[in-house]
Amino acid sequence: MVAVGGIPSNSKCVVLVLQGEDGCFMRLNSICGGKTTLNPNPTLQAAATPPFLTLQHSSRSLSMDDETEARNGSRGDDYNEKKKKKRKQRTAPEIEVMDIEDFDPDETRKIRASLLEWYDLNKRDLPWRTPSTATHEDGDNRAYGVWVSEVMLQQTRVETVIDYYNRWMKKWPTLHHLSLASLEEVNEMWAGLGYYRRARFLLEGAKMIAEGKCGFPRTASALREVPGIGNYTAGAIASIAFKEAVPVVDGNVVRVIARLKAISSNPKHSATIKNIWRLAGQLVDPCKPGDFNQALMELGATICTPLNPRCCACPVSGQCSALSISKSSRSISVTDYPVKVVKAKKRLDFSAVSVVKILEDRDISKGSQHNGRFLLVKRPNEGLLAGLWEFPSVLLDRETDGATRRTAIDLFLKSFKLDTKKNCHIVSREDVGECIHVFTHIHLTMYVELLVLQLKGGFEISDEKKQETVTWKWIDREALSSMGLTSGVRKVYNMIQKKVALKPHPRQDKKNKSKKLKDS
Repeated sequence: MVAVGGIPSNSKCVVLVLQGEDGCFMRLNSICGGKTTLNPNPTLQAAATPPFLTLQHSSRSLSMDDETEARNGSRGDDYNEKKKKKRKQRTAPEIEVMDIEDFDPDETRKIRASLLEWYDLNKRDLPWRTPSTATHEDGDNRAYGVWVSEVMLQQTRVETVIDYYNRWMKKWPTLHHLSLASLEEVNEMWAGLGYYRRARFLLEGAKMIAEGKCGFPRTASALREVPGIGNYTAGAIASIAFKEAVPVVDGNVVRVIARLKAISSNPKHSATIKNIWRLAGQLVDPCKPGDFNQALMELGATICTPLNPRCCACPVSGQCSALSISKSSRSISVTDYPVKVVKAKKRLDFSAVSVVKILEDRDISKGSQHNGRFLLVKRPNEGLLAGLWEFPSVLLDRETDGATRRTAIDLFLKSFKLDTKKNCHIVSREDVGECIHVFTHIHLTMYVELLVLQLKGGFEISDEKKQETVTWKWIDREALSSMGLTSGVRKVYNMIQKKVALKPHPRQDKKNKSKKLKDS
């Protein structure tokens, strides 16, 4: 049996991981005050956890012993069974990191100098990276630009964000301009970026700051009081716009630091995240905090990538523990850090979507179904895609047949005073096909139909109506085509466009039939 980690001299409580000849790991739960317990853990296999440093230690008091023992097997069989099931669902080992070694001063100086020099030579030319100026007003505008860009960049590629950012800043160049906008205008501009709650928080935050008397918050702690601004965004704004020496931690930073320190614990674990924030704080350059934070993120985005890191081009490869370990062991790669965690399975949802098109008398008299107006429904102001417009849709319990879907849609359409037995009749109704849309946690299958209705005499539709539970509006084809739609709704509309494009115009179809009769 060999020790995978060592024991630091300043530890009061130690968790030591040992690897046996059979490939299994055993945990030496504690070496505290002469008390030692050994806990075999067959679920931590060598195949899942390479034999790199997994020693975790804590400078906490000895009262942690009881909690450690309880965590490792003294809560009864039911508790242990639950823990075993939970372990099987993860790739990352169930070892909690209590502490990680700090960067030493010499190491910190080298990383700062190398990274800043590399960033000055290699940083990408992005519209939100404008030099900060000395005036208070320009500082606020800089902070606003950083805020917008950082919110857009969450879960979105840089290449996609550039056009959105430029359009946004052209429409709302300052925080004051944004504060006067409506949520619908903001959602329209945001359409296609996803995670629409970000846009709502951005607007709410802008209104809150504009209505206040203190101007734009200039410290990370004050920024965290603004709706939608968390630790990451607060750190980015404070360091880049106001030169406060605070860290930022996004996915890129987690990856870089995990490799620099060869951190083998679960990167999603709260204790690991806390330690990475602490380490990022140690590295921040006090003279150029904004540039350093951007350099660290830039390094993760362009060099220290998840699958194909270019270690030969990395400015801090000399300080990278993961690279050093990989050179001494063929079984270990830089990409083993951070540890991969199995993602939760997406929930499977199903919905019936009806693209409802209304033809009025003038459309029928012209023999055209290419005119008319479409029904759009506004989603509730809370929950998924809050406050956004979509075609009428009904969430289904499971996969269902066409008849069941149509029954559900017909019942829903009565909410908009559309009843095929009373005030309108069906001109055509056909299934268009299935459309798949994937959210972060949901895999949605939409069954799409095109329903063309003709209003009966005396019944009219208005542009927009509201009831206690639902808001809807009618919109013509031209306005719908230019409207900012969510990517899911856009997919459905494109399906309809293709379907209609394959059909001949009614007048042209009539001419073709007449020609066939003459030819015959």
